Amino acid sequence: STHPQLLNVVQEMSLASGLPMPKVAVIDDPAPNAFATGRDPQHATVAVTTGLLEKMNREQLQGVLAHELSHVANRDTLVATLAVTIAGTLAILCDLAWRMSLFGGSSSRRRSSDSNAGPLQAVLLVVAVLAIVIAPLAAQLLQAAVSRRREQLADATAVSYTRNPAGLRSALEVLDADSTVVRHTSRATSHLWIESPLDRGASRFNRMFDTHPPLSERIAVLREMERSGAPS
Repeated sequence: STHPQLLNVVQEMSLASGLPMPKVAVIDDPAPNAFATGRDPQHATVAVTTGLLEKMNREQLQGVLAHELSHVANRDTLVATLAVTIAGTLAILCDLAWRMSLFGGSSSRRRSSDSNAGPLQAVLLVVAVLAIVIAPLAAQLLQAAVSRRREQLADATAVSYTRNPAGLRSALEVLDADSTVVRHTSRATSHLWIESPLDRGASRFNRMFDTHPPLSERIAVLREMERSGAPS
């Protein structure tokens, strides 16, 4: 009753996507942003900020909600959970390898008088240290790369629902021009939003850990869809 247009557009996009009507939430935050979550389409929630409702027209709101329902249809919450699980598993395995190299190495040195044991254990220790440093980093890079690909897929899927690349393209331009930052967020949830609420900086190294492609790239792809007249 308080946001009839929002509810109407969500219903519209649910019909277009063939998905069940999700729960709809409004977050009191001046930054324009939105996200979707839920383990499957039957348990999905779509949330938008008050800032987004104030700054988007109906066509732009349609593009944003189509993008979020695309995440639901593509089960991206499940995909993100699997990526986090893999990253966590790698970190645990590296920690175990580190502990085994320490305890195993010290006991081997006590038991063995072989002159080659010392250099061998030193090499193993160096390998373990490298694994501890590199593997979690690689896991984060993998997680970020998966998230970026899912965002690109959600943009394309959204256009197939709306048949209107201009709506989402225009919405992303509004987000690109806005400098307001979501007040309550964290690195653990940054991948959920339509635009990352975190600023990692402009360096190439930092961009490798971004959960979203640059808005300029997403806008360029959508603009190319408009030129070609392709609905998806």
